[in-house]
Amino acid sequence: MSVLADRAELTDLLSRHGRWLDEKRFHETRAVFTEDAAVVVGSGAVTGAESVAALAQSSHGSYALTHHLTTNPQIEVDGDRAVLSAQQIAVFCREGDAPEFVVGERYRMEAVRTRDGWRLSHVEGEPLWRVGA
Repeated sequence: MSVLADRAELTDLLSRHGRWLDEKRFHETRAVFTEDAAVVVGSGAVTGAESVAALAQSSHGSYALTHHLTTNPQIEVDGDRAVLSAQQIAVFCREGDAPEFVVGERYRMEAVRTRDGWRLSHVEGEPLWRVGA
């Protein structure tokens, strides 16, 4: 597979990650993450797909709307492994309300090629700023 095709698939994986959160598709965690994925973000640190889904559910599930905008991806592919970094702005809203808070974060991620395509194996989020409660 070409590096350009890999980069396109990894960029798509970043988009799928944001939509997985925004559309609350936590039952589809394995379409984004490996079984043994490790996640370290402001809301906690967990290992394993089930724990990743539970953490996302607990930190996002009570909001009527979230919007994750992931930008400026940098992708380094090395065979069946890749390192990704990106910026993300996430908006959290209650039902019928203006945003309760907005956060800006820097992400460092690792991905591996599986038989089902690229999946995230490690995610670390670094909070940069926050507006709101």
